Amino acid sequence: MANIIAVVWDFDKTLVNGYMQDPIFKYYGEDSKNFWNEVNSLPEKYESQGVKVNKDTIYLNQFIKYAKEGKFKGLNNDKLREFGKELDFYKGIPEIFQKTKEKIEGNTKYKLYGIEVEHYIVSTGMKQIIEGSNIRKFIQQVWACELIEDVDPENPEEKIISEIGYTIDNTSKTRALFEINKGVGILEDIDVNMKIAKEFRRVQFENMIYIADGPSDIPAFSVVKKNGGSTFAIYPKGKEKEFKQVEQMRKDGRIDMFAEADYSEGTTAYMWIMNKIEEYADRIYKSERDKISPGGTPKHIID
Repeated sequence: MANIIAVVWDFDKTLVNGYMQDPIFKYYGEDSKNFWNEVNSLPEKYESQGVKVNKDTIYLNQFIKYAKEGKFKGLNNDKLREFGKELDFYKGIPEIFQKTKEKIEGNTKYKLYGIEVEHYIVSTGMKQIIEGSNIRKFIQQVWACELIEDVDPENPEEKIISEIGYTIDNTSKTRALFEINKGVGILEDIDVNMKIAKEFRRVQFENMIYIADGPSDIPAFSVVKKNGGSTFAIYPKGKEKEFKQVEQMRKDGRIDMFAEADYSEGTTAYMWIMNKIEEYADRIYKSERDKISPGGTPKHIID
């Protein structure tokens, strides 16, 4: 078992101020409110036809539709990665990723037992946008939706997004957590359905922190808390509705703590995350040290 502390992040409204698709709307001159209103009407439209849809990921069909109709002309995975460079991250991102790693990896006693910090992203958004962002180099793995390309019928030399390849919704995020837990994609020949004894899993849930922005992440919050990890919620500064949402989640025991969406050094979010990581590292260090000398240093017996 590796002594890994995993910080698992949602993306939209957790790391970025808004949605990761905002640069797409800006580039094509599309009204984002109109687009999302159309997306929100799709479940009712399709369910009236007797078709059940996933409300978390139906938006992908709308992006594909717009690409095929020419509203998002030439939208392909290369463009999505380029849009990732334009994301509006909250203050303190990406600096906090580096600082968390330095805090642990720069400590001699933690290094002695191979204690490390890794960052993961689990999002219902578009993976290629995340892949193109300036935080990707700090992230161990990314779980998000992926789109398949095909030849653009209006421009045969170019490709456009044409099909959905992989989706992750707010419920299947829990599967991603178990994949992190078992080391899927890092350890060779490991599958999420493979039976692995708890002590041999790569990232213990009690060494996991899950950070997200709202009620849609309750399934993931619940899995992490149930298994001994910690949960933290973010809300945009000055947004009363969002504040009330995260406060209710705290009252309901879904999250351990929440703060304004600012990860700059000295803020509540920064201090809570750094303190929790240090708390985990100290616990792991003590556990490893006790394996060597479970009874402590022998002392002379005085009659």
